[in-house]
Amino acid sequence: MEESGASARAAVPRLMAAKAESGKSFSDIAAETGLTNVYVAQLMRRQAQLKPETAPALRAAVPGLTDELVEQMMRPPFRSYHPDIVHEPAIYRLNEAVMHFGESIKEIINEDFGDGIMSAIDFYCSVDKVQAADGKARVVVTFDGKYLPYTEQEPTGVSSSVKKLRGDATPQKSEHMSARAASNTS
Repeated sequence: MEESGASARAAVPRLMAAKAESGKSFSDIAAETGLTNVYVAQLMRRQAQLKPETAPALRAAVPGLTDELVEQMMRPPFRSYHPDIVHEPAIYRLNEAVMHFGESIKEIINEDFGDGIMSAIDFYCSVDKVQAADGKARVVVTFDGKYLPYTEQEPTGVSSSVKKLRGDATPQKSEHMSARAASNTS
């Protein structure tokens, strides 16, 4: 059962208190659980679902998690965000970077993979701190998403509810589709 947004928001302060009580960073917890640091943060903010096989490692890393909190974390979350979050400077700059470089990133995806997108579901994200050659700290954000190609939408192989309601056993081709098929064979 999916929880409500209010329920998720109510759990976040308790989850963050358990994290604070552990004295560990998201990266520390990630290292102990085998998850990415961003996914740990998503779990603690109720933006991701804790899988049963990961629960024991998370409980070991964050001993303050109660049975109730772990049970709640294993329910599908209500994924959302407050609209004012885009005004927070770190989030604003991250959004700005994606928007500024987005068109170029899209073009490179198209060149290297074809017409498609990066999944945000089959997706890994992490944040790392590295030291540059000049000695200054740098932020490295990694988006690692499965490539999803766009598909040409033809009625063959489609099991739509409309077709089932009509009782069609085979897809109906429109005049356009029939003309197109004929032109592809000549």
